[in-house]
Order: sequence, then C-alpha cells, then structure tokens
Amino acid sequence: MAVDGPLSVIALVSGGKDSFFSILHCLANGHRVVALANLHPPDHPHVSATTPASDPGATERSIADAPARLALSTDTGHGFSSNPDSQGPDETDLNSFMYQTVGHQVVPLYATATGLPLFRRAITGTTLDHGISYQDPALSSSTPSPKLDSLDGLPTSDSGAVVVDEKRNRGEDETESLIPLLLSVITAHPEANAVCTGAILSTYQRTRVESVALRLGLIPLGYLWQYPVLPAPLASAEETPRSHDPSSLHRLGLPDDAQLLREMESAGLEARIVKVASAGLDEDFLWENVASERSIQRVKRVLRKFGGGGRGSVLGEGGEFETLVVDGPSALFKGRIVVKDDDRRLVREGGGSLWLSIRKACVEMKPQGQSSDEQTAGESIVRTPALLDNRFEDILQALHIDEQASGGFQEVPLAPLPQSSGFVASKLPEQWCLGRSQERSIENQTSELVDAVHQRLRDQSLSASAITNTIIVLRHMSDFPLINKLYGALFREPNPPARVTIASGDCLPQGSDIAIYLTVQPCLGQDDRQGLHVQSRSYWAPANIGPYSQAIAFPLGGPPSGSSHADNGAMKVTTIAGQIPLVPASMVLPASDDTSNDTTDLQITLALQHLWRIGTEMQVQWWTSAVAYFPRASSSADMKRKTNLAAHIWDAAHLWGLAAEASEEDDDETGPDLWDRKFNPQYMSLTGGDDDAASPSLPDWDVLASVQLASEADSDGVGGIVQSRRRYIPFMFAAEVDELPRAAGVEWHAHVGLAKVGSSSVHTFATTAGRNDGRRLELHHVVVRSPTGGEIYVHTTAALSLEGGNADDVLPSSSLTFGPEIDAISAEVIAALEKVLGLPREDLSPSPPQEPGSVPPAARPYLAYIDASHVSSSFSEVAGTASSSSASAVIPCYSLWNARGARLSIVALFQSHYSTNIME
Repeated sequence: MAVDGPLSVIALVSGGKDSFFSILHCLANGHRVVALANLHPPDHPHVSATTPASDPGATERSIADAPARLALSTDTGHGFSSNPDSQGPDETDLNSFMYQTVGHQVVPLYATATGLPLFRRAITGTTLDHGISYQDPALSSSTPSPKLDSLDGLPTSDSGAVVVDEKRNRGEDETESLIPLLLSVITAHPEANAVCTGAILSTYQRTRVESVALRLGLIPLGYLWQYPVLPAPLASAEETPRSHDPSSLHRLGLPDDAQLLREMESAGLEARIVKVASAGLDEDFLWENVASERSIQRVKRVLRKFGGGGRGSVLGEGGEFETLVVDGPSALFKGRIVVKDDDRRLVREGGGSLWLSIRKACVEMKPQGQSSDEQTAGESIVRTPALLDNRFEDILQALHIDEQASGGFQEVPLAPLPQSSGFVASKLPEQWCLGRSQERSIENQTSELVDAVHQRLRDQSLSASAITNTIIVLRHMSDFPLINKLYGALFREPNPPARVTIASGDCLPQGSDIAIYLTVQPCLGQDDRQGLHVQSRSYWAPANIGPYSQAIAFPLGGPPSGSSHADNGAMKVTTIAGQIPLVPASMVLPASDDTSNDTTDLQITLALQHLWRIGTEMQVQWWTSAVAYFPRASSSADMKRKTNLAAHIWDAAHLWGLAAEASEEDDDETGPDLWDRKFNPQYMSLTGGDDDAASPSLPDWDVLASVQLASEADSDGVGGIVQSRRRYIPFMFAAEVDELPRAAGVEWHAHVGLAKVGSSSVHTFATTAGRNDGRRLELHHVVVRSPTGGEIYVHTTAALSLEGGNADDVLPSSSLTFGPEIDAISAEVIAALEKVLGLPREDLSPSPPQEPGSVPPAARPYLAYIDASHVSSSFSEVAGTASSSSASAVIPCYSLWNARGARLSIVALFQSHYSTNIME
C-alpha cells in the first residue's frame, strides 16, 4: 500500500483533542480531509450517513427524527438543546477503552464548524478482544475473511450506497463498528484512501484502527504516535522558553509529554476538559482548556502530588481526563462551538469519575474576511517534529569523514566469568533454512517454501507465532511484491515476526531466486511474546504495512519457574526488522538538500535512528552486533567510504550520551543542572513516577561489568571517557549486496537486542589471532548473566579477514571453502567459551559431539555472511536446503568490511544459552 503524494483522508473524530490535532497534522503534510466520521453510543440521534452535513437541513433532519427529549435551538442547523430534566443515555458514559463518548451530543455541530461532511453510526457489540493487539475476527475463526479491500461484490441499494447488515455486528467486538461507518464514507467519497486517528501511546486503539483500515484498503495515519518522545518542533526566538522553565526540558532531550499540549496551544486548538477520572482531578478542572500553560501546570502538580498515572498521564492517555474541542485554527474551524455555563450539567459516577453532559450548544461562524485558501496559506497550521532528534542531528552535523578508518581494534583479553560452574547448555532456538535450486519461477519457488514452513509447523504442532525472526534473501528485489504476498499467508495472527529483506543478485547459486531463514522458538507461549507492529504513518519510524513487525521480544529460555508471563523481569532477547531510511511521515526516501544528490550520510543516520527508536521502545539496553547492508557499490573505494561513514555514525550513536554525560559536570547555564534533572520533581518527567526513572537508556552503560571510565591522567576530560568506552562499542560491519527494499541506500540490521539486563551483568571480550597465511580472526564476545543469576547468554561475532586485510591485497577468488573455514572458526569459539565459562567441552552443547574432539553442534553459527567472490560454498550452505534445525543461515555478499575499512571473507554469528537450578 505504498501511495506517494497527497492522500484523501477520512478523519475519525470523537470530539477529543487528539483526533482534531491529528487532522491538523494531516493538513500540514499536504493531505486533504474529505469527511469526518464518528461512532456514537447506541440510541442517540446522529447525522445520516448518506446526507452531507453541508446540506443546511442535515442537522435539522437528524435531530427532528430523534426522540422527543431533544429539540432544535433557535439556531436551526447550527446548534441543539435538550430537555434539562430528561434522563437516559445522555446521563451515562459508555466508558469504552476504544471510543470516547462523553460530549457526543456536540459532535453533529462539527459538520457546521468545519464545513466537512460528517458521517455517524452507532457503536454496536462489546469488548470481546481484550488483547493489546487486535486480530481480524475472520482470521481467528474458520470463516473465510471477506474481501474488503474494495467495494466490489458488496450489496448495494438502488442509490448505489453500500448496504451493511448491522446485525452482523451483534455479538462482535465493538471495533467492528468502524467497518459500516467507514464503508458509508467510502461509498459517498470513493476517492478516500486513508484514515487518520489520534492515538498517541495507546497500542490498544492504534492496532484496532489499523486492522479495520487495512481491511478496507485505507492507509492508516497516526501522526501523533509516540509524539511525546519526538524532538520538539523548532520555535521562533520569541517563543523560546526560559532556561529553567520546565517547558524547556524537551528541547534539552529530556522527556516532557506536555510538549504535545503546548503544540496544540501554539496551533490555536481549544480543548476543554469534560471528564476527570483520576485522584486529585476534581470538578474544578472541568471545562478548563487543557491546551494552555496554566492547565498544564495544574494537571502536572496534581499528578505529582497523587503519584501520577504513568507515562502520558498529563495527556490523559491513562483515562485521567477527556476533552472536547470547541475551536481551532481557521484552516480547519470555520466556526466556534459555544457552550454557556448554564448549559453544562455535572454528572457524578462511581469511583470518583465526573463529567459534563452538554445540554445546549451552538456554532458561531467566524468572520469571512479572508478566503479559506488565504487563511490556510497565512497559517502554519501546526509545527511538525524535526526529522532527526538531538542525538542523530548532532551526529550528522558533526560528521567529518575522510579516507581514514573509524578506529583501531582494542583487544580485551578473555577472563573467566565469576561463579559460572554448575551450568549446562540449554536448547537453542531452531534455525529453519529453506531454499530451492530448481529452475522454476520465483512464484513457484516461494510457494514451495511457504508450504514447507506450513508443514514444519504442523509437524511440530506449532503456530506461526513461534517464528520470531526471518531473513529473506532474493536474487532480484523486483520480486519482492510477489513474494511478500505469498509469504504473508504464513501469518494470520497479530505481530508477525521481525524481518530483514535483501537481494544478493548473482551471489545466489544458479537456479535459486530466494532463500528464507527463520528463527523458531518452539517452547514460546503466546503470553511470552511481545511484539511491536506499527502500521500507521507517523513521525516516529517507518510504518510496517505487511506481514512483519518492527520488533519481537521474548524471555531468554522461556518464562522463569513459577511464572507464565513475559513481563516478569526475565532477561529478554529482542529481534528487530531491518531498517531503511524512509521518512516516516511520507514513507519516501529523503530528498537531497544539496547539489551533490548524495544522501548517503543522511540515509545512514536516519535508518540508524529508526533502529534506535524501536530499540528504545522495546527497552533494549545493549546490542550484540550489527550490520549495515549497502547496495552494489561502484568501486571498492566507494564501498570503503560508505563503510567508514556507517562506522563513524554507529560509534557516535553510542558515544553521544557519554559526551553529554561528561559535559554535565560543567555548569550549564542553558538548563537545569544534573541534580535537578535527576532528582528535582520540577524538572523530572511529568509523572515523576518510578516507571520513567526505571526506563533504560540505549546504550545503557550501567549494564557493563567492571568498566573504568577513564584513566587517572585524563579522568576530568570528556575525551578520556569517550575513548575508554570505544572498545566496548558493539561490533559492526558492512555487507555489500545487490539491492535493498525501495531502492534504499542502506539497511541497518541489529542482530540481537538485550533487555531486562541487570547492572554490571554484561561482560565483553575482544580477541584476535593471526593465521599462518596472514589472515586474522577477530572474536567479539558478549556474555550476559541474568538478574537471577541462573542463566548465561553468550553471543560471539567472528570476523575472518582476507589476506593482509587490504582491499588491494586479497586472496584469489574462491580460494576459501565455507565448510572447513567455519569448522576452524567454531573450534576457536569453543576454546574461548571454555576459558570464559570454565565449563568442560562436553557441557558446552545440549547435544554432545559423537566423536571425541569434534566441534559441538551448538558451536555452529546461526548466521554467517560470506564474500561470495572469495569463499566457495555448496548450494545447501548458501541457499538453505539443509533441513537440520542447527543449520547455518548463510548470506552471500559481494564484499564484507569491518569498521576499520578492511575486507573480510567471513563474518559468523554464534549464540549459546546456559542455565542452572542453583540460584545465587
């Protein structure tokens, strides 16, 4: 669903601030809103779905057909009034997790206030699917999913309007009420191809709108998603806050959810609080304009005093309050909704919930001295977040690259891990490596591979949710749309596995056009698997519209004894999809801003920011290793230049926080000092709760064991701290392939992200050994002890150089053979594990070798990269025909490079997991 250019948007509105602010961002991004759509409580009058609200009689007919308890005000078509003594649905809030219904009486007035057609339907059904991520009910049953990506085949009336049997929603989840609502809009506005929502932090709401939108062929837009953590839009000089004003925290890189409310205020949005449901928020807050500094400070003080409600509470994301928009910028609001003091009735519910029932309201039209076009052109509408946040903007601005390599290799000698006796190897995830060598069409090859995966799942009685990560290697990236459709048939449940896709061109064996590598966790329970699958366009990171998630996390070795849920403190392993440098709001590659048309540095930086944001959301604290894939380069010199760029940016992304941390020791006259930022409630994040304090940074340097920040000689200098950390930066390398998705210039792939890692629990070692033929083997180990002490996870990256490590002095083509080289590398890895873990060789694998002295199966890499021009391989090693669950996934490349710009022949990734019943 890659649609470039302006979209025709259906705006879902509830009356609340978020849905209308989302509309303003749609306009700011060049889209056109064709209609408003609203779901209201059952048995409430509403504007007909087939009557445009611009019809002067629309509101009149709507209310005239309603129960007698409602009557028109004197402003026919511009307001309403109701019997103040009436009782009924208006005196009960639906309290839906999905839809805001308080203030629904006012919603019909938005048609007049905005001049946009308004479509309304009643909410039917109840909350049946309580999961955070929503699944299409048709996919969770044996009933075939209806074709909803177009209106073809759906029953229509004589007028051509789609006839929807609303009875089918009875007994269904309330989310499904969106379908007849949106279909009625599409019938009247067939040009509509997108739908926007105001979800900010609610995965519950976002995934439900996405599910319905994608089934109807609509592009979901969620410009407010994760907005509080995005860089604040640039303000004019006169708007710059005072240095110690808490409102400046966001510009200092500190969390400040209230920045979103300040942006609403700047845009001229007026949102009145109409419901409160949190301790400390009483009736004095009702009808306050929440998009004002006075209200922001009042809400923040109360939340701090009463312990807050967690992240986003100042925005009402936890249900602390709800709002009703009565005015906004002229680009959207042609009139203002007026509700007088006497026309609001206080309703008290149990549990301290208070809300206002609107008894009478009208629309006052604004002066028409300017045309709408002139008004829109004269307004900025809203300020949008910068493309890069502080970390990555600083990196890009400070990037000065020459032909020198990123940095030297610094050896960290192996040392025995304290108290690692008594551990035995645990079963590793299975690697399913599948490929086809027959001279057949790509469609046939892919169908056969998908059928083979289905069969394996059936044979082991597994669901597709057992698959946590996949790598797809194609010959031609042009085949991607076709294979994506076939591959997607594997996954019917929410949160499909994270995925990396590349094209290796002629590096794949002759006759093979595709290889699929899957990581499978057979013992993983549904509740142990945490997924992130954002399919809406936003400012945050690229939408993943399709059968792959941004990330999947799961507890290492399954849930701890006595627990069955993933969120129980167990150490987690996270796999993240390959990240390409799409601009999230438009889903296009960034345009060049200079005459060189070379956006390589921006693309590398932007794609890495995507990886960082996803990792941060998944609470990743440390990466084990990463690769930057690049499309075919024009020369070795060009590829070396790109590698050096990526290495510099990778290093700087890790060291950025350290430099900032060191500089905090100096007096900073532009903001609060370090103590204030960490401990003074005035400058802490909004809620001041433990949740924010416990949220880890990325990288989280506290997880490293026995790290000396700097030598005594330079302990006072920033440079000493930065340099001492350099050797601990996770290993990265570059792989030259043929093509990348969307013709991107780079794709970042972090192999494993570690979360829920305890302080000082990560040990890193880096060793190098020379070979008789002049080649060098580097081993980079990441050894992690679980917080309980009962598990050890080891990840090793082995990098074998070409002779001399010089691009001009390499081995002859195909002079190395993959199998023997991997055996030799595996032996080195086993020897290192023996020394670090202090375990006998026979305990290093769950399946001891059959012959004394042979390499344990667990020591074979789970993933290997080869320079196909210098390493010869059999087809089964490259295309993945091996059926063993311990087979290695092999990615053939045109060239491999380390961070110092030296050529590599093989990069192999190993992982091991050890556990014991003896807890420290």
